Amino acid sequence: MVVVGDEILSGKRRDTHFAFVVEALKKRGLELSWARIVGDDHDLLVQTYRETLSSGAAVFSFGGIGGTPDDITRQCAAESFGLEIEAHPQAMEILREKFGYDVYPHKVRMAEFPQGATLIPNPVNRIAGFSINNHHFVPGFPNMSHPMIEWVLDHYYSACFREPEVEMRIIAEAPESRLITIEEEILEKFPQLRLSSLPNTHDRTSVDLGLRGERDVVEKAMASMKKMLDEAGIAYRDVAAK
Repeated sequence: MVVVGDEILSGKRRDTHFAFVVEALKKRGLELSWARIVGDDHDLLVQTYRETLSSGAAVFSFGGIGGTPDDITRQCAAESFGLEIEAHPQAMEILREKFGYDVYPHKVRMAEFPQGATLIPNPVNRIAGFSINNHHFVPGFPNMSHPMIEWVLDHYYSACFREPEVEMRIIAEAPESRLITIEEEILEKFPQLRLSSLPNTHDRTSVDLGLRGERDVVEKAMASMKKMLDEAGIAYRDVAAK
């Protein structure tokens, strides 16, 4: 995901998109790979979208698609993709229905997208976002952008949905150095899982151990980990799932 806006970097506004995207993906069995916050800087935005395009990732971009001079996301995306900006017929129709002749000379910019873009419906005020090259551009306003991203996920990526992963955690009463061999053995036996090892930063005598993945594999791996801890004489306690 890319969040665009000087106001985020300056602290004038607080980002809420990251937490939303994480949860929206999580409930569909998906997860976020990376996130960037980028200011309203032409060269940096062009560079950013060139990099995201070359990565082949599905990208959600928040902000910078309004009609004011600081809204340059559309133009930068088009330049990055080697495309011209043009008025999208359906987006223009929405603007004319909403504003009539007041669409000119400035509001018309909100219907100007890179050539070949498709629309993302906006359930709040109908002013659409757009998708192109597996990139999905929505406003910075959370009340608009969040349902628009939900629509994108369900409309374009439903074939990718999986059962949400589960995580099981325990607190092991030992310094992290005593647990490394056990952790390595677990990852060798269950390479499809993700392991987290978070030591207590106050006294370094306990570690929060987590295993995440498909439920049946996590349960088998946790049982194996507990057995290893018992054999090593290391006490532990379960952490309730949230």
